[in-house]
Amino acid sequence: MEADLAIVVAYGQIIPKEYLSLTKKGFINIHASILPKWRGAAPIQRAIMNLDTETGISVMKINEELDSGPVSNTYKIKLDQSLNAKEVSEKLALIAADKILDVVDEIFEGKSNFVDQDNSKATYAEKITKNEGQIDWNSDALKIIGKINGLYPSPGAFFNFNGQRYKILKAEIGNGIGKNGEVISDDLEIACGGEKSIKVVEIQREGKKVQKIGEFMLGSQIRKGSIISNV
Repeated sequence: MEADLAIVVAYGQIIPKEYLSLTKKGFINIHASILPKWRGAAPIQRAIMNLDTETGISVMKINEELDSGPVSNTYKIKLDQSLNAKEVSEKLALIAADKILDVVDEIFEGKSNFVDQDNSKATYAEKITKNEGQIDWNSDALKIIGKINGLYPSPGAFFNFNGQRYKILKAEIGNGIGKNGEVISDDLEIACGGEKSIKVVEIQREGKKVQKIGEFMLGSQIRKGSIISNV
C-alpha cells in the first residue's frame, strides 16, 4: 500500500496492528465524543442518556486499543433535552465534513499536535441493546427523557400496556404528580419518580404508524387513571 494517510469514521472495531503501519502517516479516526469520555460503540446515545451538557467529535490517531490514541482536534456542541440522537449525529457529521480537510492539511504540513489521552478519565459507551429501551417509571423524568432522546430512532424507548408495546419518540418534561407510571391527564402525561412527569408528544404502537399524541388518544385504550407498569 502506498497511501499517505487513512481516515476512519464510525468503524466500530479495532483495526489489526499489521494494518496500522501500512500508511506513511498512520490512521486517524473521527470519533463522536469528547475523548477520553465515551470511548466505544455508542458515544452519542450514551452522552444523551447520561444527560451530558456537551458532546462533540475528536480527531485521534488510531492505535491498538479501542479509541485510546492521542487526540489532535476536538470540536464541541451543546446538548439539551430537546435534541435526540439522530439530530446530534447529523450535527456532528456536518462538523466533521467541514473540518476534516483542515485536519488533513495540518497533518501534512506538520502542524498537528497529537496529545495523549488521560486514561484515568476514560468512560466507555457500551453497545446499545434493545432491552435498554424499556422505560422504568421509577426513574426521574429527566432520565426518561434522556432515554427517549438517546435511543431515537432505534431501538427506541418503550413501555408495555395490556400486551402491546408502545414506543415513545418524543416527550417533554411536565410538573404533574401521581403514582409512578400513572397516566394523569387525557393527553398522556405520565407520572415518574422525582415528583415530575413526562408529556408524550409522539408515540408509535407496535406495528402501527407514528402518531401525534392528539391523534393517538382518539382511539387509545390508555386513558387518564391507567397505570403503566415497568414490565
